[in-house]
Amino acid sequence: MNLGVDTVRSIPQIVPYTSYVTFLFQISGLVAMETNGSVMSLQDGEKTCLSSVSNETSTRYGSIADSLPTSEPSTVETTVLSPRRSYITVAVLCYVNLINYMDRYTIAGVLLSIQKFFVITDSTSGLLQTVFVCSFIILAPIFGYLGDRYNRKFIMIGGLSVWVVTTLSSSFVTESNFWLLVLLRALVGTGEASYSTIAPTIIGDLFSGAKRTVMISAFYIFIPVGSGLGYIIGSFVAKATGDWRWALRVSPRNRTYSIEIKQHTSMNAVCLISLSVSPCSKSFVWSSLGVTAMAFLTGALAFWTPIFLSRAQVTQGIQPPCITEPCDTSDSYIFGVVTVVTGILGVSLGSTISRRLRDRVPNADPLICAVGMLSSAPCFFAAIVLASTSIPATYVFIGIGETLLSLNWAILADILLYVVVPTRRATAEALQIMVCHLLGDAGSPYLLGAISDALRTYQPDTHVWNLRSLEYSFLLCPFVGVLGGLFFLMTALYITKDRKNAELLAAGTIVTYGFIWVYG
Repeated sequence: MNLGVDTVRSIPQIVPYTSYVTFLFQISGLVAMETNGSVMSLQDGEKTCLSSVSNETSTRYGSIADSLPTSEPSTVETTVLSPRRSYITVAVLCYVNLINYMDRYTIAGVLLSIQKFFVITDSTSGLLQTVFVCSFIILAPIFGYLGDRYNRKFIMIGGLSVWVVTTLSSSFVTESNFWLLVLLRALVGTGEASYSTIAPTIIGDLFSGAKRTVMISAFYIFIPVGSGLGYIIGSFVAKATGDWRWALRVSPRNRTYSIEIKQHTSMNAVCLISLSVSPCSKSFVWSSLGVTAMAFLTGALAFWTPIFLSRAQVTQGIQPPCITEPCDTSDSYIFGVVTVVTGILGVSLGSTISRRLRDRVPNADPLICAVGMLSSAPCFFAAIVLASTSIPATYVFIGIGETLLSLNWAILADILLYVVVPTRRATAEALQIMVCHLLGDAGSPYLLGAISDALRTYQPDTHVWNLRSLEYSFLLCPFVGVLGGLFFLMTALYITKDRKNAELLAAGTIVTYGFIWVYG
C-alpha cells in the first residue's frame, strides 16, 4: 500500500487587521503525518494506528476487512515535534482558545445595548447565540471528518480566516439590518467549528498520561478565562467608546511562527479501526449526554446572567433602567471578573483532584464531574431566587456554582481522549460537540428568552415582572444541572472497561463484532 506524505512546510504569515485572533498555527507541524486520506501520530512511545486510503484502490475508510496487514513492514514518515516545540504549540492553541471564547461572549457582555440598538425582545436576542451554535453544530462533524484525514493546521487556518472577516463585518451592521447580524454570527461558528474539533486532539497526539492531563487542563482553563474576558473587555470598550460595536473591533497583537521537523519511523503494522468500535462506547455516550446538560446550563447562564443582574438592580432601585444605548454594563464587567477567577480556580482544582485520585479510583473522573454538576445546581438555584433581594449574595452563589461547574472542563476532554483511539479522536470530538450543542446551548439562550417573553405578557412594561419573567425561566437551569450529574454517574459505571478497550485498540488489538484482530 502506497502512503503519500505531505511534509509540513512554512506558510506565509497571515496578519488579520481586526478581531480577536491571528494565526499562530504556523508554529506547529502538529505532530501529524499527512497521507492520502490519513493521519497518524507517534508520541511518548504510544503506538497509534493509521487509517489509510490508497490512490490505487477503492478501500473504504474504516473498513475492517481492508485492514489486514501486508507481509512486509510498512515504512512511514512522521512529523514529530521536540518537547520545546510541543509546549509552544500548546501555548498557541491555548491563546486561540482564549480569543475564541472572548469573541463568543463579547456579544453577551453588551447585550443590553444591543437590545436597545435594534429594539429586540429576549427571544430575538437569544437567536444571536442560537444561530452561532447551530452553524457550529452543522460544521463540526465536517471539520472533525477532515481533521482525521487531512492537514489539520491548514483546516484551522481556513476556518479562522472566515471567523476574522465575519467578526469584523458584524460590527458595521446598521439598526435596520438585524437579520444581517444574525447571519454573520452564524458564520462566526465556522472558526470555532474548525478549531474546537481539532485542537484537543492535537494535544492528545503531543502528550500522554499525566502530562497530557496537565496540558489539557491548561488548554481548557482558557474557556472560563476567555469567557470572562469577553464580558470584561466588551463592557470596558463599550463604555470607553460609547458604542457597543467597538467591542467587536478590538484586536490583540501577536506573532507568527513556522516549523518544519521530520523524523523517519518504521512500523511493523498499520491497523485500521472502525468508528463504531471505540467512540460509541457506553461511557462516551453517557459522558456526551453529561456534556450536553453542562452546555445547556452554561450557555443559558453565560448569555443571560448580566441582563438578569441588571434587571435585579433596577428592581431594587440600585441603578436606573436603560432607556437608550449605551447602557450601563457594570454587571457584565463584574460577572466577567467572577468568571475568570472561578474558572482558573475550578479547572485547576478539578485537574489536581483528578490526578491524585485516578490511580486509586479508576472511575474518579466522571465521579468528579458528577459531584461538580450536582453541587452547582443548588448554588445556581440560590443565586436565582436571591437576586431580587441581595446582589452580593447572588454573586457569592454564582461564584461557588461556577467554581464547581469548572471542575469538569479539563476532565471532560481527558475522558474523551482516553476512551477513543487516536485515529478517531477528531471525529469523536466532532460528534460530541454536535450532540452537546444541538441539545444544549444551541437552544437554551433562545428557550429562556422565549419563556421570559411569554411570561412578560401577563404584566408588560413593569420592572418587577421583567425580572420575574427571566427569573422563572432561569429556574430550568438547576434542574438540567441535576440531570447532567446523573449522566456522569452513569458514565462512571462503564468508563474503566471502555478505557481498557481503547488501550487495546491503540496497541494493535481490535475487538469488534465478537472477533479479535491482532496485528504484530
